[in-house]
Amino acid sequence: MRGRSSDRSSGETFGDGVSVMAGRRGAAPLVCVRPAPQIDPVEALLVSTAVVAVAEIGDKTQLLALVLACRFRAPLAVTLGILFATLANHAAAGFAGAWVAASVDPAIMRWALGLSFLAVAAWALVPDKLDDGGPKKLTRFGPFLTTLVAFFLVEIGDKTQIATVGLAIRFDELAFVVIGTTLGMLVANTPVVYCGDGIARHMPLKLVRLAAATIFVVLGLSALIGWG
Repeated sequence: MRGRSSDRSSGETFGDGVSVMAGRRGAAPLVCVRPAPQIDPVEALLVSTAVVAVAEIGDKTQLLALVLACRFRAPLAVTLGILFATLANHAAAGFAGAWVAASVDPAIMRWALGLSFLAVAAWALVPDKLDDGGPKKLTRFGPFLTTLVAFFLVEIGDKTQIATVGLAIRFDELAFVVIGTTLGMLVANTPVVYCGDGIARHMPLKLVRLAAATIFVVLGLSALIGWG
């Protein structure tokens, strides 16, 4: 008498979530692919917002926002200029990060990303200064265009732009990273635009820079060790 085990399916599980199930004798094996775990877009949004909001405090772009707000006395136009300049700048940075993530070997990327975050952490501890020449040459264009152009140019190569590249690589959620980093810029800069330097003067900038550096250290170590 045949045992029932001959009719039962057996299987073997391989890496990357792939399982090969053998059916009845003579039947084709069934291949079951379990989807890879997905990164939560909300996590990408919240982390990007928090990282840039903290890193932006005391940054040269926040100083620029203060200068433009005091010069034009048009907070809404300055805020809209910051919004559109940041969207354009960080979208470009995010696309660059997405391209790098798709083109570079994951092992190399992990080290490059981790070391980049650690470098930005060290950078965050250094106080920024704003050059006086830039905005003065653009004021004839009005508050919105002056803010749009000046903010976009000053943000090129800034630590928040570099952080956006790293966050786009880290989370692989381009839209949510760009939205989050843009929100972070607005969270940090809008109060300064509307309230002048009263807020900036009372901010414990050394403590904020230390907090920003700590966040980037955590991101760097998590990339190097492979958390998340």
